[in-house]
Amino acid sequence: MTRLDGRIWIDVEVRFRDCDPMGHVNNAVYLTYLEEARKRYWREVLGIADYRQVDFILARAEIDFRAPAFPGQVLRVWIRAGELRRSSFDFHYEIRDAATDALVAEARTVQVMYDYARQRPKPIPDAVRDRIRAFEAGLSPAGRP
Repeated sequence: MTRLDGRIWIDVEVRFRDCDPMGHVNNAVYLTYLEEARKRYWREVLGIADYRQVDFILARAEIDFRAPAFPGQVLRVWIRAGELRRSSFDFHYEIRDAATDALVAEARTVQVMYDYARQRPKPIPDAVRDRIRAFEAGLSPAGRP
């Protein structure tokens, strides 16, 4: 994982096991790539090393596939936070070929802060909201995630 110009990205080498009988990355595997990016974002922005301490759940995922990816290819997964609401927030992603910068997929997920003891959503804590806003303020408005 790297942080470059206020942007977070991870590189993922496509493994043979990530692929389906058609020889390209199976659609479901992209959710795992997004999950890894979220885990790293939480570590970078909030300093949480133990992912089990992250108190949000994934409520929605949207992926637009633009090009196939193949075994051995290195994909760069960019992530940034989007809109922060009362108890939910968005992450936006771009998945690109690390060598050519060709767009492979774009995605958006919605996370909901969650109180596991009470089994219901909870407001985004002010400290979390402030750290995300401060980090994201460093992004160029015209730049990609």
